[in-house]
Amino acid sequence: MSTTAVIQARMSSSRLPGKVLLPLGGSTILGWVVSAAARAKTVDQVVVATSAEDSDDRVVAEARRLDVPVVRGPLTDVLDRYLVALKAHPSEIVVRLTADCPFLDPRVIDLCVETLASDSQLSLVTNVLVRTHPRGLDVEAVRSTALQKAAREAVGHHRAHVTSWLMTHPADYTIAGVSSSLDAGDLRVTVDTTADLEVVTAVVSALGRDAQDADVLVPWLRAHPEIIALNAHVEQKREDQG
Repeated sequence: MSTTAVIQARMSSSRLPGKVLLPLGGSTILGWVVSAAARAKTVDQVVVATSAEDSDDRVVAEARRLDVPVVRGPLTDVLDRYLVALKAHPSEIVVRLTADCPFLDPRVIDLCVETLASDSQLSLVTNVLVRTHPRGLDVEAVRSTALQKAAREAVGHHRAHVTSWLMTHPADYTIAGVSSSLDAGDLRVTVDTTADLEVVTAVVSALGRDAQDADVLVPWLRAHPEIIALNAHVEQKREDQG
């Protein structure tokens, strides 16, 4: 089935503005996410979806530098932004990725896409229902028809969080989870604060691109509790916090 990975990216992060373009290991954080998505065997194309705000002109420039297509849409209605991407780059499956997760594992992307494609009754497959991967390896593979249906129905904060309408309406959408034997849901490698940036910088210094292999990343973190401790205090924002 045709699959497009859509990476949502914006400069106006509330806790760490401009984080997606911060330098990391010879690229930008966005560049790392693009690389992971492009290496997934199930992904046919990668698209960056940013806003129409002037502040996101830099995201457009970086996407072009990375040689990936970019679309622009509303800043806060991210669900509509995904529809813009889907209209410009039609596919049967959309993989939702965020631009603040530099250590995405291409194999996790493949697992979610393959699981979704294997069962026509499924609307969405994700690895976040029960967290066994570190926070920052989050993947959601959603059937395009389900995403379009959700876009017609979703209201309020659900429009900012793309798939939360599907997640909270199980009578209308069939959701499945995938998991890992790593049991690493307590770890955090997403970038939302300066403490998070310290963690990913330390990881890249030690592992380089191998950081995008969960089977390498997790054991290294377990062996370095002092790195885990750097951002252990950071609380993930709730969806209703925007």
